[in-house]
Amino acid sequence: MDRLTEMEAFATVVDQGGFTDAAKKMGISKSAVSKHVSALEARLGARLLNRTTRRVSPTEIGLAYYDRARRVLNDAGEADALVTSMQSAPSGLLRISVATDFGVNLLSPILGDFLLEYPEITVNMVLNNRYVELISEGFDMAIRVGELEDSTLRARKLTDTAKRMIGSPAYFEKYGRPTKIDDLNEHKLLHYSNQASGNVWKITAPSGEKRQVRTAGWLTVNDGQSLLNAAISGLGIAYLPSFLYADAMRHKLVEEAIPDLPVETLGIYAVYPPGRFTQPKVRAFIDFLSAAFAEKGPTNW
Repeated sequence: MDRLTEMEAFATVVDQGGFTDAAKKMGISKSAVSKHVSALEARLGARLLNRTTRRVSPTEIGLAYYDRARRVLNDAGEADALVTSMQSAPSGLLRISVATDFGVNLLSPILGDFLLEYPEITVNMVLNNRYVELISEGFDMAIRVGELEDSTLRARKLTDTAKRMIGSPAYFEKYGRPTKIDDLNEHKLLHYSNQASGNVWKITAPSGEKRQVRTAGWLTVNDGQSLLNAAISGLGIAYLPSFLYADAMRHKLVEEAIPDLPVETLGIYAVYPPGRFTQPKVRAFIDFLSAAFAEKGPTNW
């Protein structure tokens, strides 16, 4: 007899508390279930079940065997599900949490290409700048920029972005250009309002020392594009990722404030819940993003 079938019959008897209900669960006859369990006990040379006219319960050895057998059966079921999943076309609702700046500027323009390639997938993209709890809040995955928090989540790096301080030529002409970090105290800084650290910039000095700059500015807002627009308008200096300012810098609308400082590099990651295999819709979207940003890099946006 099939060893897995014997294990399944025994485990189902324990789960259901008897042969009759186990037979119904498995869709076979009661006698067939009994034969499978008897064959298992004979092969192992041990009694696994206590049988009385009123109830069936596992012996001490049977209980220990049940724990291992159930694990094996669960693994076998997951293996079957994996094969089925990998052969099926990606489909279903894909719920994504995306950092607002990245979602608006980079993900939205290419999302249509993904949906045309995978017509059986529907997308619900939520733009926010907080670390959502993927599982408890019902998200399939998230796109995150910057250092990842310690987590049990799985992550795949898509690319990098550089972070620089930028301002308009008109601003530097009017207020002068800072040449070192301390000079920033005399300038108008444009801040993100959703930073946990408040209006503080963490900057690496040429020596490698980590410095913090806290200076009030004319504008604090929770949107990077708005900060870029303010910088272009000459309202101050913004500290932004290159995927936001790259085009404006190419058109000479902004310039780097202190070019001699080390460039801060941030990773851009797709994160998703842990598991032994990834849902086809999630895997398809991550592969799509990886290809879309394959040639992008810290300064190549």
